Amino acid sequence: MNFKAKELIYVSCKPTSLARDLKIFIENGYKVEKVQCVDMFPHTPHVETVVLISKVDK
Repeated sequence: MNFKAKELIYVSCKPTSLARDLKIFIENGYKVEKVQCVDMFPHTPHVETVVLISKVDK
């Protein structure tokens, strides 16, 4: 993974994919800044998760 972005917004509708991908981001020098669950589709059992990820300064 060779992103040059200082910050990323990750939107997920599947918690298992989010957990898998966040682990990869953290291993590659990013950290989770904020997490917010959002009900983008009311009247369904699904909830989306929005995560702010930023590059760790070294």
